[in-house]
Amino acid sequence: MNYDWLEFSKKLQSIAQAGLAYSTNKYDIERYQQVRNLSLEIMSHFTQVKMDHLIDLFSNEKGYQTPKVDIRGVVFKENKILMVKEEIDGNWSLPGGWAEVGLSPGEMAVKEIKEESGYDTRPKRILAVLDKNKHSHPLSPYHTYKIFIECEIIGGQQKPGIETTAVGFFEQNNLPDLSVERNTREQIDIIFGFLANQKRQVLFD
Repeated sequence: MNYDWLEFSKKLQSIAQAGLAYSTNKYDIERYQQVRNLSLEIMSHFTQVKMDHLIDLFSNEKGYQTPKVDIRGVVFKENKILMVKEEIDGNWSLPGGWAEVGLSPGEMAVKEIKEESGYDTRPKRILAVLDKNKHSHPLSPYHTYKIFIECEIIGGQQKPGIETTAVGFFEQNNLPDLSVERNTREQIDIIFGFLANQKRQVLFD
């Protein structure tokens, strides 16, 4: 489905945030605040999410707005892929999360794999950089880039973390219920394509 209203509201939000960051004229600031409120009203109307929640969601967003970055660690073992069961929704995903200031993408992948699965790894290569908007994820107020980084196990032992309840390796044709907010079946199939072809070039949208 094509949710034009969501893209319009996100663009309004981005314009308003940039204006609030760089404007010094009090009248312009007032107008940009009105634009920001309008973008939130659009989101609230179509998603049924309360305005108070949306205001809180964006209250920490300052400065020029850029896409968020989600890092996903990819670990293969005996033609199976490492996945963790998310406590938040009870479904499965590749280990990962939001990129953190001070850590490189490779360091983030290693950190998330360790925290969510118990394994020590080292990064090998970037497999894909995907725009979340171009894949069948649930609706999101953020524009997000997803970076998939292949890592290899060098130690540790399998155990869930604070945000996960189980850890396992799965074959491509026997995947568990996926946490589609984090990864889709299409994306997992794409990632398995790199296992079949080690010389495959990095994929990006």
